[in-house]
Amino acid sequence: MFKNSFVLHSLVWIHTIMNLQGQSPGVDGPYLFQEEDKWVSYLIKQGKIEEKELPENRMAAVLEVAADENSKSFQVQLKPGLSYELTLYDMPPTLVAISDIEGNFGPFRTLLQAAGVVDQHLNWSFGEGHLVLTGDFLDRGNMVTEVLWLIYKLEWEAWQEGGQVHFILGNHETMNLQGDIRYVHPKYNKSAELMGKELKDLFADNTELGQWLRTKNVVEKIGNLLFVHAGISDYMHELDLSLDEINNKARPVLDQSIYNDKDTRIIMSARYGPLWYRGYYQGSGVPEAVDKTREVFGVDKIITGHTVVADQISTHYDGKVINIDTRHSEGQSEALLIEDSKYYAIDLEGNKRNLFPDED
Repeated sequence: MFKNSFVLHSLVWIHTIMNLQGQSPGVDGPYLFQEEDKWVSYLIKQGKIEEKELPENRMAAVLEVAADENSKSFQVQLKPGLSYELTLYDMPPTLVAISDIEGNFGPFRTLLQAAGVVDQHLNWSFGEGHLVLTGDFLDRGNMVTEVLWLIYKLEWEAWQEGGQVHFILGNHETMNLQGDIRYVHPKYNKSAELMGKELKDLFADNTELGQWLRTKNVVEKIGNLLFVHAGISDYMHELDLSLDEINNKARPVLDQSIYNDKDTRIIMSARYGPLWYRGYYQGSGVPEAVDKTREVFGVDKIITGHTVVADQISTHYDGKVINIDTRHSEGQSEALLIEDSKYYAIDLEGNKRNLFPDED
């Protein structure tokens, strides 16, 4: 099994972990940069840089990544290669969805464990289930790098087990790719400075995490569910694009801020695009737009994050829209769990709340 075998016969870089309240503020990384014909790892420990060159066979390298105080660290095997994600998927037997973690590793880990997605060692334990992450896992918090490496690791492990991790981009992912650093935690200014780089370089296209983020979608359909960070506006429908076409048009411009055609200007719009739109929760005439989206894309429900509207996961428009953005940094964390065609909110203790009790 992958999670037991990859540590054998591999070059393992063990990083000393110091834990205070969560992760030590003096630990960050690793960051992997492609420099000429080689890959180099940079790890920051107590204000100093540990620089190591990856072996020619990258699959022989296993990274040890710092976690929070209750899980210590976890190992990440580099993928043999990166490829663009699919847009359409069949409905899995079980699905968990989480949104807007924003660098808060502790709530993320706890939710994954409470929902049975990972075990106590942060290894995939969800079998053929699917984990859907609807954007904004970057910015604000001080464990962004560790959150990303955990997602990266779980993608690979899920695939080995017949499961799937879907990391759908939000506006904060694209902001970082575009060099918009307004919401980056101050910790990362120091990290970039120590590496002799700028903040915008941390997820550039010559980094492993940056290349990986550029393979992701802005919208996906799983079974009869549409997953999108913010929502679908009427302006998007006017473009008359399929979900595949939306992703294919967005992907080449994820790290750009100037767009040369109407389609990409709308898709990447900070008001009307699927990364930023707030109309479901702050607009008018929305029920008709929701029904149009359901009809056009052949879905029953639309699942979003981006806009906090309650302390818990909430349903809207007669259950046609589910908002899964909660205040993780304030201890108000929930994940969406779908099993046996039932919809639940699951909290940090693993308690389940039926979102549609009248349907029982």
